[in-house]
Order: sequence, then C-alpha cells, then structure tokens
Amino acid sequence: MGLRLLYLIFCRLLGGLLVLGRSTAANNAEILVLRHEVAVLRRQVKRPRLSWADRAVLSALARHLPPVLRRHRLVTPGTLLNWHRHLVRWKWRQAPIRPGRPPLPEETVALIQRLARENPTWGYVRIQGELRRLGHRVAAATIRRVLRRSGLPPATQRASQQTWRTFLRTQAHTLLACDFMHVDTVFLRRLYVFFVMEIATRRVHVLGVTARPTGAWVTQLARNLLMDLEERAGCFRFLITGERHLRAVLTTYAKHYNARRAHRSLNLRAPDDDPHILPLPAATVRRQQILGGLLNEYHTLPPRPPRHPQEMPSSAA
Repeated sequence: MGLRLLYLIFCRLLGGLLVLGRSTAANNAEILVLRHEVAVLRRQVKRPRLSWADRAVLSALARHLPPVLRRHRLVTPGTLLNWHRHLVRWKWRQAPIRPGRPPLPEETVALIQRLARENPTWGYVRIQGELRRLGHRVAAATIRRVLRRSGLPPATQRASQQTWRTFLRTQAHTLLACDFMHVDTVFLRRLYVFFVMEIATRRVHVLGVTARPTGAWVTQLARNLLMDLEERAGCFRFLITGERHLRAVLTTYAKHYNARRAHRSLNLRAPDDDPHILPLPAATVRRQQILGGLLNEYHTLPPRPPRHPQEMPSSAA
C-alpha cells in the first residue's frame, strides 16, 4: 500500500512537470477531454470503488481546487469530510490506551466483603471510614462496585435481614432476662420477687422474695443462680437488667463512639483517633466484639519485631 501511494504521487508530480512545459491551449484542451471522459464513465459506472491510496491523492489535490470545481469531481466534498472523520477515528483507535487506576489488592477486596457481611447496617461511606482508620484509602464508589460484584446488597437491604427479633432468635440460647415484680399482701405490705428467665427454653427461676431488696441481696441471689445452673452457666453471655446495666452499656458505647467510630464531619475519623496511622496488610485486621456482639471494632496487629540473634533457638544456629 505504501509503495503504491508513493508511485501515484510520483506520477502526479511528473505529470505536473509535463503540464508546465505545454501551452495554455493544449492544457485547456486536455482538461476538456478529461471532463468529457469522466462524464462518459459516470454514465456507465454509478459508484466506483476507490482504494485508500486513491482517496489520499484525491483528498490532497482537492484542497487546491476552487469551491465551484470541487462540486463536480468524482467525489463530493461531503465524501471527503467522511474520509477525514474515518481517518481521525482510526488514529484514536490505534493510540495506546493509558492505564487507569491499579486494581485493588485481593486482600483489600476480601476485607471490604468481610466488613459488609459482619456489619449489615454499614453503608459504603461507613465502610470507607473504617478502612481509612485501618490505613487503607478506598473510594466509596469503589466499595459499591466491589459489593455489587460480590452479590452483596446495599446496607438498607442487608440491615432489613438483621432485625432485633432475628438477633434475639439467634442469641436466645445465650440470653437471661431478669426483673423484679411486686406483690401487695392483705396486710398492706409490699413484697418484691426477683426472678430470671432463660430466653431459649422460657424456664423461670424464682430466686427470692423480700420486702427490702438491696444490692448485696441481689448479688447473693445471682451466686445462687450460678450454682443452680452448674455446667450450663457458661452458655449465657447476655443479661438484660436495669439502670446499672444501662449505665454500663452507655459508657461502653460512648467509648466506642469517641475512639472507634468514623464520623463524616471529621473526614471519616474518630474524635480520639491518632492522626498518624500506618497502613498495614489487610490480613492482619482482627475484629473485637463489644456490647455482646452488637458492635464491632477492628484493629490491626502490628508486625512482630525481628528476634535478637541471642534469642534464636540453638537448633537454628
């Protein structure tokens, strides 16, 4: 193709030099003959097939013709513009594709999927904040694409699958519910009954009755309950109690809120966060459950320092 184009250009240049040596009358006569031949060929051939070399020569020579003469050529000006557009598109298709952002490491993808599964109420930005606290900067849009490819729905759909009833059902074998009830006797005396119920089996333990309940009395009844449960005592992890329990829960949650929860107004950092966080491998991330598994906190294990040569076992030497 390249040699053919060079040959055609050479022929046109040679023809141009020959035209310069002719008289004006001879040139005009040749132009009239060529126009008449073109008219005859157009009557016989409706649409000639042109090679890319023919298109290049016609496009180059058509630039030097007056606008009136361009309209009566073998190809119209619109056809020349279409050839130019095809050439530009071909040029961009041949241009090297610039590489985009590097793909996420597999460990980071696995960590995103793990955070979404272990925390059904966390949205894309909440997961982004937790990753940033662990030293991994990932955009929320990237997290959305990762979860979509993994088949994990948004937080609104994942949270709807984890209701309070679902939590109670799954944790029923570890729950104890305790409360006081009072009974007024005919002698106008009020007695308090302290009882505990096992949520899974609905078994009730009446622990004691008193007119003046005290903390020491309740503590002793709790010890008696542990003795009655014997080996089953280790199965129960959650106790639903009163004001004292509520204060302990609020204290634990406030500590989590200030030290571990990411806030959008703080650029996805916690109020008590250390501003200098070193990114560690995602495989070193460990989960710590607080408030009986209602909240999750994540930490990274620091790398182990190299052992001193004197601490190496004798077999290694």
